[in-house]
Amino acid sequence: MKNMLKTTVLLAALTGLLVLIGDYFGGTGGMIIAFLFAVILNFGSYWYSDKIVLKMYRAKEVSPAEAPNLHKIVDGLVMKARLPKPKVYIVESAMPNAFATGRNPEHAAVAATTGILELLSFEEMEGVLAHELAHVKNRDTLISAIAATLAGVVTMLANMAQWAAIFGGFGSRDDDNGGIVGLIAMAIVAPIAATLIQLAISRSREFAADAEGASISRKPWALASALEKLEYGNSHYKPSVSDVQAKESSAHMFIVNPLKGGAIRSLFSTHPVTEERVKRLRAMRF
Repeated sequence: MKNMLKTTVLLAALTGLLVLIGDYFGGTGGMIIAFLFAVILNFGSYWYSDKIVLKMYRAKEVSPAEAPNLHKIVDGLVMKARLPKPKVYIVESAMPNAFATGRNPEHAAVAATTGILELLSFEEMEGVLAHELAHVKNRDTLISAIAATLAGVVTMLANMAQWAAIFGGFGSRDDDNGGIVGLIAMAIVAPIAATLIQLAISRSREFAADAEGASISRKPWALASALEKLEYGNSHYKPSVSDVQAKESSAHMFIVNPLKGGAIRSLFSTHPVTEERVKRLRAMRF
């Protein structure tokens, strides 16, 4: 409930930022057109998200005969979570990670890399897949799509402001709202603020999926142990030529951030700090 409240507040903040920018431009006509355009794009992305992402990572659907342990884990977890069984995929990559996709529980898929299957124990994989099924159960793909839509419109309008600053603004509106300085400030600050809010939503949903996943598996310690191994494994992962590489646009889908980076990049990370996630999980009792 606390994480859902935080998500609602952040979505409201993102919406408020969009309204403020629309007001700056002096009307809602252009904002509505841009918003509808972004909604259409994101709706299409959301509706076909599973096919897009699975194809992007060259994921192969596997049968119970091909991956018996993976199917055994999923079968047990969906019974506990009272969810339809998702399709099960394997990604040929030494990168230890996993993700879930799909527009709703009836059209979901879970995918694990060959790297994570080699790294984790049976119970640790239970923790990981319970986390991914929690995303499916909580419909986090829908929340992410809404956040991406709003952030996308803010960025679009900010780009318009950049061009306005270059070519002299929007006529008399400049004097009423701070002129060229206001345009430049909005062009720089608005997309950064939108990105940070979107990332905060993503991080909040990760905490919620950790808690829900631990509740499903009843083994928070297993997920905590898995996260520690995955954090180390991804930070020391050296891709081979044949490995599928993680993309910036879909990094938020994985259970741990697959992209390396320093302090600045961590500020813009789609995931909360692993140490904090582990700390919360180890404090849970069932």
